[in-house]
Amino acid sequence: MIRYCIALAGLTFALTHGASAATREEQTKACKGDALRLCALAIPNEAKITACMQKKIDKLSPKCRAMFTSAPQTKKAPAPKPKQD
Repeated sequence: MIRYCIALAGLTFALTHGASAATREEQTKACKGDALRLCALAIPNEAKITACMQKKIDKLSPKCRAMFTSAPQTKKAPAPKPKQD
């Protein structure tokens, strides 16, 4: 059981390096079940859990998947081209 808790803490840490601005508590709540269901064999290796979940992103719950997707970034308008005389 401690092994799972440590692994999930690692998963939460790995997700914090993603583009999502969710708190650790939100990430754990969103992904704990998916990590145990889809990537139990990767536990307790944090890197393997994250890689497993990214590989199986289409099978993640919507809330967990949102932790892996980047926040939409605003596009900057292209700089105007200088006029040629």
